[in-house]
Amino acid sequence: MDFDIQPELSKLLEQLRAFVREEVEPVERVVAREGFDGAAAELAELRAKAKSAGLWLPQLPAKHGGMGLGLVAHGLVSEVLGRSPIGHYALNCQAPDAGNMEVLLEYGSRAQKERWLEPLLAGEIRSCFSMTEPEHAGSNPVWMSTTARLDGEHWVIDGHKWFTTGADGAAFAIVMAVTDPDASTYKRASMFIVPMDDPGLEFVRNISVMGEPGSGWASHAELRYRGCRVPADAMLGFPGGGFFIAQARLGPGRIHHCMRWLGICDRALEMMCERAANRELSPGKYLGHKQTIQNWIAESHAEIQAARLLVLQTAWRIEKVGAADARVDISAIKFHVADVLMRVLDRAIQTHGALGISDDTVLSFFYRHERGARIYDGPDEVHKSVVARKRLQAFGLGRPGEPRNGGRGGER
Repeated sequence: MDFDIQPELSKLLEQLRAFVREEVEPVERVVAREGFDGAAAELAELRAKAKSAGLWLPQLPAKHGGMGLGLVAHGLVSEVLGRSPIGHYALNCQAPDAGNMEVLLEYGSRAQKERWLEPLLAGEIRSCFSMTEPEHAGSNPVWMSTTARLDGEHWVIDGHKWFTTGADGAAFAIVMAVTDPDASTYKRASMFIVPMDDPGLEFVRNISVMGEPGSGWASHAELRYRGCRVPADAMLGFPGGGFFIAQARLGPGRIHHCMRWLGICDRALEMMCERAANRELSPGKYLGHKQTIQNWIAESHAEIQAARLLVLQTAWRIEKVGAADARVDISAIKFHVADVLMRVLDRAIQTHGALGISDDTVLSFFYRHERGARIYDGPDEVHKSVVARKRLQAFGLGRPGEPRNGGRGGER
């Protein structure tokens, strides 16, 4: 792995740091005060500035209006953007839209791309991804009750979804539904595009997360599909391809998430250092003189640096061998970086004292909204199991009930 950052990318990262500091963070404060919907005009102006500066769709090829960055480069960009809650939104590379763009590019028909993808790329509309169900464990994504049955020239969708991020104000949802209950486990479900204004789609509520329901993109919705009818050509990809498409969507997405979390860590550590260096406990005695605070700063620095290298190595492996062969690496960064994130945020909040739990800084926002990092896209426990099972296979231990194979010792 080459750790050098090419001059062109280094220049871009500096440009982005300045953009986030000078343009994004002031709007971030408006969003914190007025909410996402209340800051609509400021957000639209911010996106226009990003687009005019050539800072648009970093994750997509130039032929689609993007910056054409590879996974490692976009990971580094994602870290810079992650310093602000609206950094990714400013450049139109926010979840869930970024993943939906990739799905539509790869699996969408020409008509689907013209109707949904083109305005999504232009930032004219938003989308959401409707997969998780309250009745079933999110750790088992192939177990769902939402169904889609073919009725003439239409699919009829019935089901209950929640934590559908950004559904509030979205133009369409990509919905996972069972189309063949008798098929094998990973071929039972398919994906569909459903307009959010479909009369069979009920927007139940924005779910309150630690006391904050949010609005617009910065929200998580509960939805009900009640006899929702969409044309036969609303299916994405191929019948039974839902789980396959979802997995293809999540692999690179975890790189973006992990680097975004490290951007949050960077900012939290800087805030911790600033507080420690300037907060007087008594005349001439500062918080930063306390060994406990010094330990927190040192530990946070080391953990962030180590996590960054682990994520970039995983991005490099995905580019070299593909997401499937890098599955263990992807699982490892998912739980490890989420854990680092929570430790660094907790230390930063503690360093700020009562100020840290107030909404006078961005720390409480990060803590509320990023505690879910250890839950969404597969809970930590599932990803740890993936890594552990792979390591144990080298020692001859398979799943419960499977015969031992002897193993080959310390093979990775």
